[in-house]
Amino acid sequence: MLSQKQKWWQVILMYGLLTAIALGMLVPLLWLLSTAFKSAAEDIFQFPPQFLPAHPTVENFIKVWQSNPFGRYLFNSTVVAILTVGMNLCLSSLAAYPLARLDFRGREIIFAAIVSTIMIPFQIVMIPLYILTVQLHLKNTYLGLIFPAIASAFGIFLLRQAFQGVPKELEEAARMDGCTELGIWWYVMLPSIRPALVTLAIFVFIGSWSDFLWPLIVLDRPELYTLPLGVATLAGTFSLDWRLIAAGSVISIAPIILFFLVMQRYIVPTEAASGVKG
Repeated sequence: MLSQKQKWWQVILMYGLLTAIALGMLVPLLWLLSTAFKSAAEDIFQFPPQFLPAHPTVENFIKVWQSNPFGRYLFNSTVVAILTVGMNLCLSSLAAYPLARLDFRGREIIFAAIVSTIMIPFQIVMIPLYILTVQLHLKNTYLGLIFPAIASAFGIFLLRQAFQGVPKELEEAARMDGCTELGIWWYVMLPSIRPALVTLAIFVFIGSWSDFLWPLIVLDRPELYTLPLGVATLAGTFSLDWRLIAAGSVISIAPIILFFLVMQRYIVPTEAASGVKG
């Protein structure tokens, strides 16, 4: 048995390690914020680094916003992310429900085939997806941007596991009341797996918002650029002025942080998923 003193040392070491990891992950973000608010007179590459600007200014943000159509980039990213999240949640849950709750021949084989695609890198399917996008006349469209992410093997896997945790009594009661399979999916199953849906929504939103490679391939029109492409253009526009590039980067990541802070409160177990009250 560990003594009380040894237990305290374990707690101190654990929290010290977690604090060090958190600080290590936050340092790049702090440097980005610091650079974005520094004036032109400050040296951003000085050593040791100065994380607090001597003369904070928002001039970098104003210059970036006025000299580039960042409002349009923000609108494009928002539309693409919302459509991607909505379609991914809908199609992934529709595919996961029968794989979790219905008995039919070949169910496990189909599920294994879907999950196995997670191991395929996007670069391998990128060219076939691009050819298909062009043939469907979806190039330079919002639908072309969201086309590869309208459903995902990871989403189907995550929601299938969540569906399997819902008590069967809820499903049987809905059938006794005359509810169809689609009605059970909508009125019973989806509310019961809300934490899993929110988790998937966060992953899909972040992936869609920060995606750079696919928009770069499928877009030729600057008015359809998303924020990652817009930030990339700053390197040429301002000849590697890191203050302005940092300001554009802060603008692009702020919605992701805000979305996560808003949605994380919903990642809690629901009463329906945790059990059936008598």
